[in-house]
Amino acid sequence: MRRGPQYNLPYRRRRNAETDYAKRRRLVLSGLPRLVVRPANKHIVVQVVEAHAAGDTVLASAHSSELKQYAWRGPGGNLPAAYLTGRLAGHKAKQKGVETAVLDVGTRPVSTGSRLFAAMNGVIDAGIAVPHSSDILPAKERLRGEHIASYGKMLSQDRDAYQKRFSMYLKHNLKPEDVPTHFEEVREKISHSFERTT
Repeated sequence: MRRGPQYNLPYRRRRNAETDYAKRRRLVLSGLPRLVVRPANKHIVVQVVEAHAAGDTVLASAHSSELKQYAWRGPGGNLPAAYLTGRLAGHKAKQKGVETAVLDVGTRPVSTGSRLFAAMNGVIDAGIAVPHSSDILPAKERLRGEHIASYGKMLSQDRDAYQKRFSMYLKHNLKPEDVPTHFEEVREKISHSFERTT
């Protein structure tokens, strides 16, 4: 390790590539709440966070496991679940008076149409303005899970492969072919639940 009077050891989170401080500084100086989306293999977390001198304050948060309260039977880490989690977080943030937020992707590499942007799409559809380019958003068909339904129909000819690939869906009595319809039902439940509380 380098030593000497002119050498300053970088912050631990920067050394571990966990925080890009230059990017974070620009986001904080924008004065807008940050939309923080953190996808994992089986779940996704969406938060609206406000920066303060004493530390960040979470204004609204949603975890994909909460979708079970709205009868979601699909996995918590796929594209439709990411959208629904974002929609849920967006409605919660709207209740707290948030109108605009700026996306904070952290240090993760991003790609067009990813779960990260699906979650952002859900937040936008809930009524929160998030600056973005429409080119990065997933197609509406993919948000609804039509790609899952198509793959399920194709794989249904091979019963063993079908059972193995969609075991998590079938375990909760959800056929992959029914995902788009089920998605619309859950989306309506989320929206209606917040209409009743406003």
